[in-house]
Amino acid sequence: MATGRHVAIIGAGAVGVISAIEALREGHRVTLIDPGEPGGEQAASYGNAGWLSSHSVIPPAEPGVWKKVPGYLIDPLGPLAIRWSYLPKALPWLIKYLLSGWTEARVEKTAFALRDLLKDAPLLHKKLAEEAGVPELIERNGVMHVFPSRGNFDNDLGWRLRKKVGVEWLELNADEMRQREPDLHPRYTFGVVVEEAGRCRNPGAYVAALAQHALASGAKHVRAKATGLKLSGNTLVAVVTETGEIPCDAAVVAAGARSKQLTASVGDPLPLETERGYHVMIENPETGPRSSMMASDAKMVVNWTGKGLRAAGTVEIAGLEAAPNWKRAEILRNHLFSMFPKLPKDIPASRIKTWFGHRPSMPDGRPCIGYARASRDIVYAFGHGHVGLVGSARTGRLVAQLLSGKQPEIPLAPFAPDRFL
Repeated sequence: MATGRHVAIIGAGAVGVISAIEALREGHRVTLIDPGEPGGEQAASYGNAGWLSSHSVIPPAEPGVWKKVPGYLIDPLGPLAIRWSYLPKALPWLIKYLLSGWTEARVEKTAFALRDLLKDAPLLHKKLAEEAGVPELIERNGVMHVFPSRGNFDNDLGWRLRKKVGVEWLELNADEMRQREPDLHPRYTFGVVVEEAGRCRNPGAYVAALAQHALASGAKHVRAKATGLKLSGNTLVAVVTETGEIPCDAAVVAAGARSKQLTASVGDPLPLETERGYHVMIENPETGPRSSMMASDAKMVVNWTGKGLRAAGTVEIAGLEAAPNWKRAEILRNHLFSMFPKLPKDIPASRIKTWFGHRPSMPDGRPCIGYARASRDIVYAFGHGHVGLVGSARTGRLVAQLLSGKQPEIPLAPFAPDRFL
């Protein structure tokens, strides 16, 4: 395939804008297609927890998770909730989700694949941030996981598999944790620090800066909603938008949770679903963690951002159109106050911000990265689920390699879009 093609990238989130930067580096002309502002509140990238967790290699579904499904249906405020009204539509995806984690061997396969995708991600992001003129937004200073007991850690399949794929960590007893995190609730008695990981201090601002870097490097931004892809035989002709067609030689589908319609337009009905996520953020909270951390009991990441202390997590299966359940954000807030008892209980409501968005998720926890079946002019790069921000740096490099017909830097068979077709 010739270089210097006109590439239309659908989606200006983290994956899309980094794909644009890397495609420009390969000598292609780039048009970003997105109706919204890169890094704006409408984007999943904006509400990300901010973790650059290169060890996030465990998919959401693990062996035995099927036993918890009744609880997911009964409890609308649990760590994973499924709305009854959406169940019939979500059922095919949920079945694939459960089967993907049915055995430890299947989970292990995903862990090895994700390790390839995420390894060295904090370093890759640091280089991108420096290029974009915002080096202060990426920090490579490790993250902490905290547990009520050592047993909670020892009995976790995820940590056994992380060790197997080469992740290393530092273990902390209660005293060592308290020295590092004096304001953390004393119910947490064991912790691990993954020193290779990092964090983003403001995901929205980071994506916006990357987009500006792409534009300054020659990319164009068309504010339009893409609705389909137009082929002539097996050759891509144009991206179809609500305001007209955009002629191009190649296209990248990086539209997150809204990629499903686009792939279906060229004969790839992929099982993409939205894992709706929430965050709560306290501006000027006065106390909190010294490092970024995840609480095993709350299933929640706590991270300092440039705008305040952010707590993010939980999953809600309810589709793209249903209204938010803001009680889920209240649960995150309550967990945050429980983790850090010294947080003032009378913080004004004006300083507590909430957000809701859509994680694009494939059933097996692995994104789709590869060519469309109908044409090698079309590259898919979506479905990252819980690893969208951290996985975006290498995904952008892989997209550029596919666009140029080069050998991808990691094996892409585990991410092949046709694995569900």
